[in-house]
Amino acid sequence: MLRFVLSTLGGLFSLITMGVMMVALSVGAVFWIYGQDLPSHASLAQYTPPTISRIYSGEGRIIDEFAQERRLFVLAEDIPDVVKQAFISAEDKNFYDHQGYDMRGILIAAYEAVRSRGSDIRGASTITQQVMKNFLLSGDRRAERKIKEIILATRLEETLSKDQILELYLNEIFLGQNSYGVAAASQSYFNKSLEELAPHEAAFLASLPKAPSDYHPVRRKDRLMARRNFVLREMLENGYLTQAVYEREIEQPLRSVQNGDFESYRGDLPPRDYFTDEIRRQLSEDFGEEEFFSGGLSVRATVDPDMQKIAAHALQLQLEEYDRGLGIWRGTGEALAPEALESEARWREALAEVDIARDIDLENPWYPAVVLELGANDARIGIEGVEDDEDGHWIPANDVQWARKRLEDGKLGRKARVAADLLDVGDVVHVRRMTSDSDGSFIRWTLRQVPEVQGGFMAMDVNTGRVIAMQGGFSYQHSVFNRATQARRQPGSSFKPFVFASALDSGYSPATIVVDAPIEINTPQGVWRPRNASNQFYGPTPLRTGIERSRNLMTVRLAQEVGMDVVADYAERFGVYDHMSPFLANALGSEESTLFKMVAAYAMFANGGQRVEPTLVDRVQDRYGKTVYRHDTRDCRDCDNPAISRSESPEIVSYRERVMNEVTAYQLTSMMRGVVDRGTAARTVNLPVPVAGKTGTTNEAKDVWFIGFTSNIVAGCYIGYDNPRGLGRGASGGGMCGPVFQRFMSEAIKKYGGGQFRVPRECTFINIDRFTGAPLGPDANGDHVVAECFREGEEPLFGVMYDGGFAMGENLPLFDEAREANSGRQVTTSTGKKAVVGPKANFGTLSSGGLY
Repeated sequence: MLRFVLSTLGGLFSLITMGVMMVALSVGAVFWIYGQDLPSHASLAQYTPPTISRIYSGEGRIIDEFAQERRLFVLAEDIPDVVKQAFISAEDKNFYDHQGYDMRGILIAAYEAVRSRGSDIRGASTITQQVMKNFLLSGDRRAERKIKEIILATRLEETLSKDQILELYLNEIFLGQNSYGVAAASQSYFNKSLEELAPHEAAFLASLPKAPSDYHPVRRKDRLMARRNFVLREMLENGYLTQAVYEREIEQPLRSVQNGDFESYRGDLPPRDYFTDEIRRQLSEDFGEEEFFSGGLSVRATVDPDMQKIAAHALQLQLEEYDRGLGIWRGTGEALAPEALESEARWREALAEVDIARDIDLENPWYPAVVLELGANDARIGIEGVEDDEDGHWIPANDVQWARKRLEDGKLGRKARVAADLLDVGDVVHVRRMTSDSDGSFIRWTLRQVPEVQGGFMAMDVNTGRVIAMQGGFSYQHSVFNRATQARRQPGSSFKPFVFASALDSGYSPATIVVDAPIEINTPQGVWRPRNASNQFYGPTPLRTGIERSRNLMTVRLAQEVGMDVVADYAERFGVYDHMSPFLANALGSEESTLFKMVAAYAMFANGGQRVEPTLVDRVQDRYGKTVYRHDTRDCRDCDNPAISRSESPEIVSYRERVMNEVTAYQLTSMMRGVVDRGTAARTVNLPVPVAGKTGTTNEAKDVWFIGFTSNIVAGCYIGYDNPRGLGRGASGGGMCGPVFQRFMSEAIKKYGGGQFRVPRECTFINIDRFTGAPLGPDANGDHVVAECFREGEEPLFGVMYDGGFAMGENLPLFDEAREANSGRQVTTSTGKKAVVGPKANFGTLSSGGLY
């Protein structure tokens, strides 16, 4: 009997042993099979998670951020213990003890699944397993994935320290509100840094990994509160909180940004605008879109936030002024359904969903509003973000009487007399407060609309190329298309300085005479007859007056004399075009360019002819703080020398290329000062410092320009319709863009100053009659006298006229201003003799020697 029992026990033991061995072998085989061809866990040691790229102003203030996944990476040593403890208590309380997986947790989870017949399947993954799942595996619940997860987790524990694993987990995990990682989540939910979090707030965050949408702080507040309190109890039981701290923290209410308890971090960020979006576009090209949106770049922008606001306001004011002058009401084109107007709560909710611009702050902020009721004269409106008062908010009849509404047949109706002539119930409109200029007191609400006409503005430092302001349209939220950098338009007469520059560098002078007379050129498209804007011809005229008065015919003849291949070379050298077609019409700015390129080119006139590359970015640093781009490439030879006295400045060495002769740059600048002082921009540009510039108006005024500069700031404006059409009779670059430049530069010179343009040493000055080009004596004075710069050692050549080789009519009169100004006036010639410029001077007398 004993033998039988022993035999039975022996057999049973052998069976069990064999069974255990078979199970062990089977498990080993399974793990060996699934352990093949797994992703490399070692790569996590060098893992750099996608993080936010941020743009900072020069003062270090965050002005925008871009990210595919909104994540702020924080090193393990910088994550507070209370945050680590909260997540360990919530997700893996044995984290510091296990080797990557928790067998006890797995068995409990399996038991619960069997007991509930599959209705209660809960995870038993450790933090290490979750890291492997998030980084290297899929998120399904198949047993195959679990096995791979355990294998990889075990391997990872052998490769990385516990803190390194926790660092990966706390930076990678998704916590709702487009927030990845604890630092971004802390900012999104509390507008706090991790160091500022209290235990109950850390427990709040630790409650979210299971399913952030199921624990929303507003919609699922009770569920989140219960989960938060559970995490706090776990922290107490794990010894991370004292009883006193636990009792205090569990009594704290559930507060969040989403519930309105804290200001959103976004409130500290200005609305995205054309400047930062252009940085996004350019850096995405330079670094790659993936790197820009996920590389954690720190970008120091060149923008001056104060000047950016002034630039936006200056352009917006001009666009709105032109639009209201047309007197046509278009509105937003949006309307709310009748059922949405049944209650205040419903129309407010519906209005918040309407996609219209909310970034306009012109004189006062513009608000979206909806027409709730039309009275006999006025219209009652509901305004987004503004509470109704007892009498409601109203648009009075006299606020609509500037406009007419376009009828269904496309024709314009009569001018509005009451609000109902323009508005219908349910219309979504823009309104702003009208306030008193004297004390800012409220007068009434006024109806506004985004203009159809658009434009761009840009300003930059002429020496460094730093763009300090850029506005690409009326409103970024209305249209993200940047008309300063992306709109290719005809620059018109604003291109003429490049023709004149090529001539001045070719031996011409500001006093050189060019004939202003009719031209006919046979082209494959027919006869081309360029004209002056006035449709008049002015005969022989000095170059100076040609650019001051923007004479087209003179420019064409000059381009023909110099050669369009030379003009094209200059335009390409200055970066206006990559490859300019050498057609004569392009001398008048018929080939398209961008405002960005034109303003940058004008900067080279202002700085004496040195190349300057425009930039919106001073510096870019990677996530580790290493500088990967710096715009300023100049060398400071003495910056590290402690012996330099405080009264001296270190030597800055620039290696900038010279793109034009310094004397030529000064001559051209002097001529363009005449444009501002007495030429096509004289009526609208008037600043207390020397200013030079050039207007531009294309055929039918489809595009109007003005680009001007002081000794240190260049700024340019373009206005036109996105689908080009004429701006109407009287529209011009000086009349429309001049005021934009004036408003901006009036403030810019207060901050950046301005002085005389630097005179090259090689300049020799001779007084010249600006009407005739005749040399005058050194004592000559009057409005007709201008001191022209001639190259040192070069004998000025007077009395020679250029016609470009085109046929000319006889007896063409001098232009009117010269004829009237010179009527019977006595002048001093270069020989010291006196001569009279008479009113009957004409082409015939001038060509035969006349005054020369």
